[in-house]
Amino acid sequence: MKALVFHGIKDVRVDTVDDPEIVDSRDAIIRVTSTAICGSDLHIYNGGIPQPRPMVLGHEFMGIVEEVGKGVGGKLKVGDRVVVPFPVACGCCFFCNHDLPGHCEHSNPDHYGPEGGVLTQKGGALFGYTDLYGGYNGGQAEYVRVPYADYGPRVIPDSLTDEQALFLTDIFPTGYSGIDWGEVKGGEFVAIFGAGPVGIMAAKSAWLRGAARVVIVDVLQYRLDKAKTAANCDTILWEDRQQVIEEIRSMSQGRGADVCVEAVGFEPERDLLDRAKAVINFEKGSPKVLEACMSAVRRGGIVSVLGVYGAYFDNFPLGQFFDKGITLRGGQAPAHKHIDQLLQYVVEGKVKLDDVISHLLPLSEAAHGYDIFRNKKDNCTKVVLKP
Repeated sequence: MKALVFHGIKDVRVDTVDDPEIVDSRDAIIRVTSTAICGSDLHIYNGGIPQPRPMVLGHEFMGIVEEVGKGVGGKLKVGDRVVVPFPVACGCCFFCNHDLPGHCEHSNPDHYGPEGGVLTQKGGALFGYTDLYGGYNGGQAEYVRVPYADYGPRVIPDSLTDEQALFLTDIFPTGYSGIDWGEVKGGEFVAIFGAGPVGIMAAKSAWLRGAARVVIVDVLQYRLDKAKTAANCDTILWEDRQQVIEEIRSMSQGRGADVCVEAVGFEPERDLLDRAKAVINFEKGSPKVLEACMSAVRRGGIVSVLGVYGAYFDNFPLGQFFDKGITLRGGQAPAHKHIDQLLQYVVEGKVKLDDVISHLLPLSEAAHGYDIFRNKKDNCTKVVLKP
């Protein structure tokens, strides 16, 4: 089959690789009909999260069930059209039973552990997301093996197109998790840092949960324009940190936002001083956006961290965290926890997901898709690939 294979930093190619096979009774083989490039994939592409061997990437995918193992039972059958949540989770361990599939105790045996860390102990596995996260080949391919297929995949009604349903795999549940962690119940002011697909999905989710005002911050005007159109929210162009914080405070009687959502991660746009600091402190990337969230949130407010952070950072503002009484939450989104409710929102027409797509490309052009997405060319906001 054809698949997008990571070979090294900024080196991805569509290769011919072996077809996946059933190796466990709870496996299924999915023929991929649509898959997407996620901002998290760029951390591998850029070298921010190491991957020493070639690997098929991709954790946002959907398709048709081609084969099922005997242990799947009646949960899934050949011919079903499904979306697959991005964590690989068993559905029966302590953490899966507590709606924390990203911490599954069984899916990532080689690198799992209670400590957590940069290069050693991780949580559960993710599709197509390095050996540290399980080493499972991903869905930017013609076919993919799905472990624990009796737990993860959800059947999609024929009334929905692929584009309407695809983002139930990751970015919609992830954006929604940020708002859920923010305990948005109605009437809140929500500030979202990052106008990428996850940030836009967080804004849509904030409206679903009854937010009174939603603003998105970004460094690129075209992304803010997309966010304004897709999520009907206010926008702030990041010119400098203090300017953003002052604008958010001015919208809230000087207090700050009730909830700040960090949807950028450890690889934001950085100046020379930022990069030099990282080198001196042996840091990978920068926490500058997270730090801005902690200043922009009100006292007693909540900061939800959706962006990926794979390293430790010096000078974390612990004093500010303590003095302001901030609640800080983050991690891999519990996609399995929310996916059924979110699917219902889509079916009922309460939310539209496909308006973040800027490029539909054949799988054969996946390397080009990575280039334009990573370098923000051609007003790229989200690339969907068709095998």
